[in-house]
Amino acid sequence: MRKNELAPPPGARRKRKRLGRGFGSGHGKTAGKGTKGQKARSGYKVRSGFEGGQNPLIKRLPEKRGFTNIFRIEYAIVKVEQLNRFEPESEVTPHRLLEERLVKSLKKPIKILGDGEVQKPLVVKANRFSEAAKRKIELAGGRAEEIASSGD
Repeated sequence: MRKNELAPPPGARRKRKRLGRGFGSGHGKTAGKGTKGQKARSGYKVRSGFEGGQNPLIKRLPEKRGFTNIFRIEYAIVKVEQLNRFEPESEVTPHRLLEERLVKSLKKPIKILGDGEVQKPLVVKANRFSEAAKRKIELAGGRAEEIASSGD
């Protein structure tokens, strides 16, 4: 087979629809645009969400305004007081938090917040700590170690 012998299969290439070329074509006069109105005019374009001057849906519903930050990092939250269930001097890792059901999964990075008090010295390993949480863990004689996120 040679290049000059290549051809599309029969019926694969269709003739384009020639609009506004007389009654006999079946697409004459209004050229398939119906009659009158903005959509029948040349150069018709309208921005997305435009409702012909009516107050559009996006403006009628307040919760649809604003924007969503696609770079936001959602953390699995653990409070300092929840760490009291671990043995003193033990190492609290994300896997231990999962075993104790303090976090639902390890897909989200873990952040320790400073709500409540911790009474035991613990070595806590998490992705983030609030300043208050870090201070409370260290006051109890423990250590707060930041680890790299596995999801990054």
